[in-house]
Amino acid sequence: MIPLICSILASTSIFVIFKIFPKFKIDTFQAIVFNYITAFISGIALYGDTFNPNSFSQGNWIYYCLMASILFISLFLVMGISSQRNGVAQTSIAVKMSMALSVVTILFLFNNSRESLSTSLVLGFILAISGVFLSSYEKKEKNTKSKATWMLSVLFIGSSLLDLLLNHVESTEKQNINPALFSAFGLGFAGLIGLLVLFIRMLKRKTQFAFRNVWAGIILGIPNYFSIYLLMLSYSTTGWSGSAVLAITNVSVVLITSIIGFSAFREKITPLKVIGLIAAIGAILLIYYAN
Repeated sequence: MIPLICSILASTSIFVIFKIFPKFKIDTFQAIVFNYITAFISGIALYGDTFNPNSFSQGNWIYYCLMASILFISLFLVMGISSQRNGVAQTSIAVKMSMALSVVTILFLFNNSRESLSTSLVLGFILAISGVFLSSYEKKEKNTKSKATWMLSVLFIGSSLLDLLLNHVESTEKQNINPALFSAFGLGFAGLIGLLVLFIRMLKRKTQFAFRNVWAGIILGIPNYFSIYLLMLSYSTTGWSGSAVLAITNVSVVLITSIIGFSAFREKITPLKVIGLIAAIGAILLIYYAN
C-alpha cells in the first residue's frame, strides 16, 4: 500500500507544480525537458548499482522503453498545445478518462488470475469513471470554438496506451530490468528527444533559454520519476489487479487535486464537481474492499 499511496501523492504534486508555473514565468516546455533529465539522474543515482549490462540482450524491455519515451514526450507536448487550443477542462477530461479504456483493456484483453470481477468491483469502476468525468467537467463557453479536437482523441488513446505499456512491462519484463531503471531509462530517452527539440527551437529563435526553467524542471522531475516508478511497483506489491491499481490511482489523484484546487487555488465549486468527488470516494471504497 505504501508505494501506491506515495505514487498518488507524487502524481498529485505534479499537477500542483504545473499550476504554479505561470506565477514564476516558467516556460513549461523547457521545464518538461529538464524534468526528464532530472528523473533519469534520480533513477540512476538511486538504483544504478542494480543494473546488469547483460540486460540489454535480455527480453524486449529496451523496445518498450523507447516506446514509453516517445509517449512521455509526445503526450506532454500535445497536452500543452491542446490546453491552449481546446481549453484546460476538455484536455483534462481526455487525459483522465483514458483510465476507462485502460481498465477495460486490462480486464478483457490481458485477463489473468488477478483480474477476477465482482459486483463491487464493477460498481467501483463505474463510479470511478463517473467521478473522474463529473469532477473534471466544465461547461464550455458559447463564444469559444475548439480548433484542434483531434488532439483530444490523441491524448485519450495515447494516455491509455502508456498505462497499458507500463502494466505490461511490469508483468513481463521485471525479471530482465528493475522497474526503477526501466522508468529512469524511459524518462531519460524522453529527455534526449526533448533536448533535441529544444535545441532546434532555439536555433530557429522560437524560444529563449532561461536558467529558472532548469530549476523548475528539477523540482518537477523528482516527483515525476517516483510517480511512474511507484505506480509500476504498486502492480506487484498491493496484490490487487492491475485494473484496480490503475482505477484507485487515477480517482485518488483527481480527488486530491480537486480538493487542493478548491481550497488553495480558489477554483470554482459546482454541483457536478461535488457529485463527482462523492462518486470518486465511493469508487475508492468499493474497489478497496473488493480487493
